[in-house]
Amino acid sequence: MPAPFAFDNTFAAQMDGFFLPAQAAPFPEPKLALLNEPLAQSLGLDVEQLRTEGAGIFSGQSLPEGATPLAQFYAGHQFGGFSPQLGDGRALLLGEFLDPAGQRYDLQLKGSGPTEFSRGGDGKASLGPMLREYVISEGMHALGIPTTRSLAVVTTGEPVYREEPLPGAVLARIAASHLRVGTFAFFASRQDIAGTRKLMDYTIARHYPDLATIPNPAVGLLNAVVDAQAELIAQWMMVGFIHGVMNTDNVALSGETIDYGPCAFMDRYDPGTVYSSIDRQGRYAYGNQPGIGQWNLARFAETLLPLLDDDDDTAMNHAKEALQAFGLRYQAAWTRGMRAKLGIIEAQDEDDVLAKDLLEIFEAQKLDYTTTMRSLSSIARGEAPRAGLARANAFEGWSARWLARLDAEPNGRSAAADRMDAVNPIYIPRNHLVESALDAAVGGDLGPVQDLLEAITHPYEVQPGSDRFAEPAPDAFDDGFQTFCGT
Repeated sequence: MPAPFAFDNTFAAQMDGFFLPAQAAPFPEPKLALLNEPLAQSLGLDVEQLRTEGAGIFSGQSLPEGATPLAQFYAGHQFGGFSPQLGDGRALLLGEFLDPAGQRYDLQLKGSGPTEFSRGGDGKASLGPMLREYVISEGMHALGIPTTRSLAVVTTGEPVYREEPLPGAVLARIAASHLRVGTFAFFASRQDIAGTRKLMDYTIARHYPDLATIPNPAVGLLNAVVDAQAELIAQWMMVGFIHGVMNTDNVALSGETIDYGPCAFMDRYDPGTVYSSIDRQGRYAYGNQPGIGQWNLARFAETLLPLLDDDDDTAMNHAKEALQAFGLRYQAAWTRGMRAKLGIIEAQDEDDVLAKDLLEIFEAQKLDYTTTMRSLSSIARGEAPRAGLARANAFEGWSARWLARLDAEPNGRSAAADRMDAVNPIYIPRNHLVESALDAAVGGDLGPVQDLLEAITHPYEVQPGSDRFAEPAPDAFDDGFQTFCGT
């Protein structure tokens, strides 16, 4: 039988000095808990073979031919403070492979045991957080948001010890790469200009190959990453996603969402929403994400300064121009996204104001963001507004402005309503549903996780019998809900 992965490991082959070899810890009884069969099929993998061999492969116990397990170097600004050496403390990059379309992916194991970067930790993970990443990353993919994806979860047959013993697990994750802002920060903070240049060249070859031949590839890379992050964060904001820990080691240069730790989806609309138990000051609150994105990109620009230009002033000007452009690019992406959510095709200068006025109504009335946004298409079809909107004094005036806009759109309100239903989801990984499903899974029942996955991977389609997956959390749940990083 051929090996399940045809590895083609450019990072291991080309980037000596940017990683350390590593091995997974021994696990007594690995078992395949979840296999993402649709993803495996799209990657050109043999699903039957993975069902048979996946427990060993995805726990790191059986290395496929060509695998070169390694732990990558990186640093990171964690809640604003710089940590000069972090690295893969509980993850292994097994290798890279190509899908049938020629797209290159990393295959990484998360929770596979300690490495040289574990800093005294056990390098392992428990089942709940690994399933959380599986569920939410698949939900994000279904919403059309760039993301790493989960290929499998394997239970290890041993407990991990946090506040209490929990079942151990390993997540198999694929990503366009695991290159981060923090990867550049590791080498730049050591004033290793040659290493930073080598990393820049590799990043361009991997993600932005058209930049290799332009006059200033470093400026091109900075602008490309700024563009990718502006688009990504705007997409997060469209669906109420809160990353929870936007440290620079969690900013992927590919523009994918990466590292789903204390992440969550906002229920009631409130820009100050924070769910992460470790974000006590609200640094990474929902409404702060665009500003933090720009701050993180400033740290990236700092790492590139010696490569942007030999003249310090010119290099600084390149960095400032790119960072100033972030705000414009983010705002354009946000406006474009909100315009689509409101069913509007033909842009007008007032679109920002129209969208922001609506969100002020949401906030004042403490309305559920997802269900209320979805309900607007019903209003466009002539139905009465939901109770929360109907109670808002400002909504009648707002809806008159909005409906007048739709009347001027091609094919009027009906066509606009159909467009809205294609971008405003019914089902998202709601926090109370995720927590309930994870509790069941830790208790041995994966059924609720699978049911939740079925709903959220078809987020825009009405699914008979799935009403509970569209319902907001009870107020008592949302008021006290916290998420945890799971380390």
